[in-house]
Amino acid sequence: MIHTNKRREFLKTAALAGASALTLPVLSGCAGGNNDTAGGKSADNVAAPALLVPKNSGLSITGTFLDEISHDIPHQNWGEKEWDRDFQYMKAIGIDTVIMIRSGYRKFITYPSKYLIKQGCYMPSMDLVDMYLRLADKYGMKFYFGLYDSGKYWDTGDLTFEIAHNKYVIDEVWATYGHYTSFGGWYISGEISRKTKGVINAFRAMGKQCKDVSGGLPTFISPWIDGKKAVMAAAGQLTRQDAVSVREHEKEWGEIFDGIKGAVDACAFQDGHIDYDELDAFFEVNKKLADRYGLQCWTNAETFDRDMPIKFLPIKFDKLRMKLEAAKRNGYDKAITFEFSHFMSPQSAYLQAGHLYDRYKEYFLTDNRT
Repeated sequence: MIHTNKRREFLKTAALAGASALTLPVLSGCAGGNNDTAGGKSADNVAAPALLVPKNSGLSITGTFLDEISHDIPHQNWGEKEWDRDFQYMKAIGIDTVIMIRSGYRKFITYPSKYLIKQGCYMPSMDLVDMYLRLADKYGMKFYFGLYDSGKYWDTGDLTFEIAHNKYVIDEVWATYGHYTSFGGWYISGEISRKTKGVINAFRAMGKQCKDVSGGLPTFISPWIDGKKAVMAAAGQLTRQDAVSVREHEKEWGEIFDGIKGAVDACAFQDGHIDYDELDAFFEVNKKLADRYGLQCWTNAETFDRDMPIKFLPIKFDKLRMKLEAAKRNGYDKAITFEFSHFMSPQSAYLQAGHLYDRYKEYFLTDNRT
């Protein structure tokens, strides 16, 4: 037990240490990361460590979701100043694509949608869609608009609600924001897996409308693999027994890809629901299916850890490295992540995220001779 006076001194010291730890690094240059200098050394002249594995052997992350309408991770309450800074951090490691994961979830929305407000949604304090597009224009990135999620699919298992709402949202958004140079595509935001009722009709309808209204801009989806770690976020366990086999996965997703080809241009399977020794087996099948049905094969390289009882914290770098290496071995076209700002940004609320950023730079961006 800590006595009262000692306890007060302990809390004072801890608070000062915490405040010091949360001090943001100063960006060097217009879009550089913290402590960036030439030659792979930090500003305090500490050389990057010698790694035991070959550097730059993975598929680098060039896209990230923007999770401003948070569902199961805490909101960071950033304004435009913080978002501008985050875009600089993204740019510094080669991110060229940002994807707003959803334009709304249930009653909270990202832009002042006349249609959704009439449906009972709340007026947002900022037009986040406009802000993201301006920042994407500023930093030369592509912006993908994520469709609205009413939440009714999660309550009922019925995707027809999403088709009905997004029929209006898609037209409204393109009329309002389609003039931005950075508006580069659409994300069909329904997170589904195999055997989801009505998924082919829903994805085909929404994807076709997105492409028709915007003159053919690309669309993509990011479903999950129904693996051993596919458990609900609120569940107490980390794994389950009734995981999909590679053969079942190939059969069921072959049917889905066949039904949505032409309306969906890319698929970025979430990579966190299978174990690390299963990566190549599933990734090989994903690439084969994408090639067969004319889709680009992306990976959603999750930067949060599904292996811990605390949900969710930034992932251990070696886990991320192994996933990106598997994606490169299997010839994937692009790696995106969920999600840079919470789990990889030097200004994240999680201190570990900035360390992951540094480890990532050491692996991908420092001189291989270091």
